[in-house]
Amino acid sequence: MPSLNQQILIGVVLGLLTGGLLTQIGDASPVHIWVLYTSTLAANLFVDLLKMVLIPLVFSTIVVGVANLQAHQQINKVWMTTLAFFVSSMGIAIVLALLAMNLLRPGEGMHLAMFQGAMENFEHKQLPPSEFFLQFLHSIFQNPFSALAKGDVFAVVVFALCLGVALVMGGEKYRNILNLFQEFLDLMMRMIGWVMRLAPLGIFALLIKLVATQNMELLTTLAKFVAIIIALTLVHGAIILPFILYLFTKKSPLWFWRGAREALITAFATSSSSATLPVTLRCVEKNLQVQKDIAGFVVPLGATINMDGTALYEAAAALFIANLAGIELTLAQQLIVFCTAMIAAMGAPGIPSAGMVTMIMVLQSVGLPVRPSQFYCR
Repeated sequence: MPSLNQQILIGVVLGLLTGGLLTQIGDASPVHIWVLYTSTLAANLFVDLLKMVLIPLVFSTIVVGVANLQAHQQINKVWMTTLAFFVSSMGIAIVLALLAMNLLRPGEGMHLAMFQGAMENFEHKQLPPSEFFLQFLHSIFQNPFSALAKGDVFAVVVFALCLGVALVMGGEKYRNILNLFQEFLDLMMRMIGWVMRLAPLGIFALLIKLVATQNMELLTTLAKFVAIIIALTLVHGAIILPFILYLFTKKSPLWFWRGAREALITAFATSSSSATLPVTLRCVEKNLQVQKDIAGFVVPLGATINMDGTALYEAAAALFIANLAGIELTLAQQLIVFCTAMIAAMGAPGIPSAGMVTMIMVLQSVGLPVRPSQFYCR
């Protein structure tokens, strides 16, 4: 019987082929309607199962991870290394985006009427930087039960960090509670194993839906910008980050990609780092042989605030819109874009298109238009 990785690879190939065939059949065909409905049903079920275990998993892994790190006197080193890497990798991604957009300057001379169809139903909310910072700080500390119920990953992470530190400071007095969290974490990992048995089918269904419902006309219209974003993402993800990995660990990128294959494919299919978190944690611990204590602390935190792709996209989109509007951003304004893109990316949840919400802050920080009606032609 094929391994899970082989089954997922087969699901990817079949999903892409089936989705491509559906686009040729036509939207009105009964076959197209039935297959798309069935794949949507299966895809939603798989993603919902991942989301079902997400919050309990994040909560228990952070609590146990922090407690065990404190017990082994590693917390300071791990904290400093983790945060330094998160900030550095996002900074590199933003600089890469700004350099590419200044050199290639996509959007200059483009006819702006093409955006009306895509944006006419878009609802925006004015969010000045000061208000964004207030909301960002407010979102850090919430009622833990409310955060757990709403699935607010960032607030859950912060509460779990505080609880983990409190358990360690309490010492032996809270040893039974820590053991209970450890057993709960083991229970969640068992449930994740069950969900992963459905991964080949779920990814197969997700890719059918993705390929069959893409708006190729819009992608063609924005081909240059889309191509630049894809190229920058590949350069950052396939060259820069593997180079950093090799520089500090001497591990081959191929070794990493083989171990993280399930998580990478699931992330591609779901477009969500949060939904992929259970799979990522499983890959890091089982395939990459990272210590459970370190993985339980770094992985959920990274899935929450380490948004290199979002930071890269928001910085590039800001300069793209500036070109469309005929606005030349100064070096000082681009430094503002750098800072706000990093903060906005940290505040964006790990769900599909979350960067569209926080990107408004980046645009408004340098006076760029948010609505189509605010654009003007040269």
